[in-house]
Amino acid sequence: MRHHLLFPGRAKGSWIQKGIDDYTQRLKHYTRLETLTLKDPAGGRSGESARKSQGTVLLKAVPAGALILVLDAKGRQFSSEEFAEQLTRWENRGVKSVAWLIGGPEGHSQAVLDAAAMTLSFSKMTFTHDMVRLFLVEQLYRAHTIKAGEKYHK
Repeated sequence: MRHHLLFPGRAKGSWIQKGIDDYTQRLKHYTRLETLTLKDPAGGRSGESARKSQGTVLLKAVPAGALILVLDAKGRQFSSEEFAEQLTRWENRGVKSVAWLIGGPEGHSQAVLDAAAMTLSFSKMTFTHDMVRLFLVEQLYRAHTIKAGEKYHK
């Protein structure tokens, strides 16, 4: 299964980007991963206007036929093992491509939420959207090592 990570704007902390790069490199052993940093159309705006403009850009960037998964504070939470099992279920269903959408600080537009096959949350706590990018690639790596029966998860 191919993973497409889509998000507006670059990570602000170099340490976050280094972590994303590290886990992206590790994931090459297990799966194909494409990270697409989109131009942030919000331009400093906030509220519904920012959500709508970012949502439009995110949805246009989704590859044709990809299962759309959205990270959102109100989404479903999984343990790492459950997340690995969910990836396996999608693979067994024949899902070839997954688009992971991470919004900006204002969250997602209703159009993005409506397009999602599933919304996921890493915690009830609030994290920066840059940190969620790092968490996602780490959890994808963890899930693949769980599926492969490797020691990383222990």
